[in-house]
Parts: sequence; C-alpha cells; structure tokens
Amino acid sequence: MTKGGMESVEVFTSEGKGRGLKAQKEFLPGDVIFAEPAYAAVVFDSLTHVICHTCFKRQERLHRCGQCKFAYYCDRTCQRAAWLNHKNECSAIKKHGKAPSENIRLAARIMWKIEREGSGLAEGCLVSIDDLQNHVDNFGEEEKKELRADVESFLEFWPPQSQQFGMQYISHIFGVISCNGFTLSDQRGLQAVGVGIFPNLCQANHDCWPNCTVIFNNGNHEAVRSMFHTQMRIELRGLSKISPGDELTVSYVDFLNVSEERRKQLKKQYYFDCACEHCKKQIKDDLMLAVKEGESKPSAETVKDVIQFSKDTLEKINKARMEGLYHEVVKLCRECLKKQEPVLGDTNIYLLRILSIASEVLSYLQMFEEAADYAKRMVDGYLKIYHPSNAQLGMAVMRAGVTHWHAGLIEAGHGLICKAYAILLITHGPSHPITKDLEVMRVQTEMELRMFQQNEFMYYKMREAALKNQKIQVMPEPSNETSPSLFHKKE
Repeated sequence: MTKGGMESVEVFTSEGKGRGLKAQKEFLPGDVIFAEPAYAAVVFDSLTHVICHTCFKRQERLHRCGQCKFAYYCDRTCQRAAWLNHKNECSAIKKHGKAPSENIRLAARIMWKIEREGSGLAEGCLVSIDDLQNHVDNFGEEEKKELRADVESFLEFWPPQSQQFGMQYISHIFGVISCNGFTLSDQRGLQAVGVGIFPNLCQANHDCWPNCTVIFNNGNHEAVRSMFHTQMRIELRGLSKISPGDELTVSYVDFLNVSEERRKQLKKQYYFDCACEHCKKQIKDDLMLAVKEGESKPSAETVKDVIQFSKDTLEKINKARMEGLYHEVVKLCRECLKKQEPVLGDTNIYLLRILSIASEVLSYLQMFEEAADYAKRMVDGYLKIYHPSNAQLGMAVMRAGVTHWHAGLIEAGHGLICKAYAILLITHGPSHPITKDLEVMRVQTEMELRMFQQNEFMYYKMREAALKNQKIQVMPEPSNETSPSLFHKKE
C-alpha cells in the first residue's frame, strides 16, 4: 500500500508487532526515505511566547496574533502560513478566555482538520487518523483519570458551532496523542519545544539498534516565494544500507540504558515488550555496566554502593539545575567522579552521565579546559556504545568539539568537529541548519589548524587578540532535559 509521495515505502503486517513499514527500494546511509509534514502540531505550554507557532523556531522577537493574543510567529509569512490551522483555534481561545493546555490544543487542531477534510486518508498519508493505535484499553488508573480530565477540558473548550464528536472518538484522539505524539525541537535540535502527529511515521516500529533515524526540520519560511521554500517536516533517514523488503525501524528511546531498563521504559510508555536483537542478547550491557578490571577490581558490594551514590547524586544534580545552582552542580559532579573513577569502567553509563553533565555545565561557566577533559572522556565512551551514525552521538561529539575549541585545543577540537560533521551528514543531511553551522565551524577550525601548525606561538597571539576584541561567547544555558525523545509523553 503506497500513497502520493510515499512510493518508496509500504505498510505491511509485521509478525508480533502489528503494522510496520518496509522499503520498496534500496537506500544508503543518509538517504531521505520520506519527508512528512505534521498532520497537526502545537508548541508546549511553557514556550508559547518564545517559539514560532508555525516553524517551531526559537526567535528573540516574535509577532503576536492581534486577535487571540496567544499565538506568536516569526513574521507575517509564518502567520499567514498558520492561518488555516489557527483560524478556529483563535476564535475558540477568544471565546474561552484563555488558551487550554497543549494536549487540548493539539486534539482540537486534529478535530478541526477532520471537520475540514474528513477522517479518511489525507493527502500523502498511508493511514488515516482513525486507524492509528490509541492503546486506551492498556491505560492504568492514573492514565484513565488524566484522560477523563482531558476530555472534560476539551468539551469546555470546543465551540458548540463546530462539528460535535462522541466521547469515544474524542478519547481515541487523546489516546493517539499519548502514544504517537512526536517531539518537535528548535532549530538547534537541542530543546524539545512542541508536539505533533505524523501518521506515516507512527507506522515505523521500534528497534534499539535501528536502521533509520527521524530528524525534525523546521523548514525555510523566509524564502516562501522562491524555489528554496520548504515547510516544517520530519525526515526519515537511513542509517545503514537498506535493501528492498527490509523493515524500516526507529528507536523510540535513548540507547544509553541497559536492555532491562529500555524494555521497562518501552513497556510503560508504549505498551509492548521489546524483542529486538540487542535486548534479547543484552548486547552492550556489559559495556554500560563496566567496572575496573585487573588487580584492583572492586567487589560487588563496592560497585553497588557507588552506583547507588551515583543515582542519589543525579537526583541532587537535577534539583540544583532546576534552581540554576550551576556551581553546586559542578561540586556534586566532582565529588561523584572522585567516587566513580576507581570503581567504574570508562563506558559505565553512570560515569558517562556525570561526565556529560559536568562538561556541559563547566562550558556554560566558561571553565573550558576542565570541561574539555570531561567531554573527551564522555565521547570516547559514547563511541563504544552508540551506533556509529546515531544523531545523539553526533550532537555530543559536536558539543565536545566546540568545547575543545573554546579551551584553545585546536587540534582535538577540529578532529571532533570533523567527526561530528561526518555523523550529521548522515543523520541530518547537508541542508539542515545544524549541519550548515557545523560546516562553517569545520572550515574555520581547519584554517586555524593550518595557522597553528605553521606557527604555534603566532596562532595563540592572534587568537588572544581576536578574542579580546570580541564579546565573550557564552555557551547555551544547560538544559534540565536530556536530548529530546522521539515521542512525547505527557508528564
């Protein structure tokens, strides 16, 4: 079964998994298998005033809708592009007196689209919104309680003059959002800023070691009248060679967890038992739980104590980060690393988590040399664990490269930036804003490296002079979240 623009893939029944997608032709690493615009999408409640409601880009100055005073846009181009989806919402918000939560807004946008176009197959869709899984029957008591509250809030918001839907159908839509809502990120790809429904993507089954990745592309609305205009979309891209007939898989969760924890997470959030090769054979679990070897190998009791200390420290770190106490975070990381280093192996996930936090926060505090050391150790561990073309690996290597550059370690910095660029060419593609930024960094560090190799003393003198004449570039404020998850789950 194929439909407009989706000729390269086919929906099929996957044994033990239900529906799935398989390739109709050969794909190579980095190939775009398909691109899909959102069926409906909304900005998170906490970011409605700083993120464009059309392209989901973060901007310093946004234009507010003069009618509802709720929606914000980059410019008139984005505002005009949004009007079809915002028109009913705008009127409903004015009458309701305030905007409802993101879940209610997304459900309403889906319903208004159904009202306009019907619930059958939309253009370019392989499945209809009615055919998407809702898993309402699998909901626990707490989830059912939240569902009832959402339905009640929806009915209060939904205009009486709009098409009326039954309670069962409204519940179906909220179930679809709960199970299939895809996380949308800002143009830097570092912060989750919204949630959308992409029916074709929903057909891709999970594998902890997938052959595809999903990237959100904010599009280029500035060139709306030119051949370069592109709309906001997701792209399913190949990570390895894919043959005709191969199932197309993506990872719903971060791989940086032992198989038992990934399976628990998948069961809790997506209601299935993962039977992928990596989970069945517990591949790489030994690396993620590695301890020091040799004569000084620690006892099982010592390892258990250090792991528990690491878990407790991570909780304290999260609390300190929430309060913006970054020097306290650094102190906690250093104390934890002192306990971990004699006991845990270089690829142990608890060590890697602390190294990741420490490098990010120290970079923000402009303590680049120490940050670079932690970032290098983190990347060395990640390279042994992650798929070589994993998007999160690419982003981590890029951040490590930038940290090394700030520390004046030009050779290591350039090497890491080149490595990140090679990964992101596959996962994001050459036209993605992040890849373009990385290409600029790669060219700049290559020029600096040549200068460094010709005359090290002169390079540092010129670098020092250049930095003195520039405003200090502050690294992004550390985020309290890890890299955005593939699918958004309501907290």
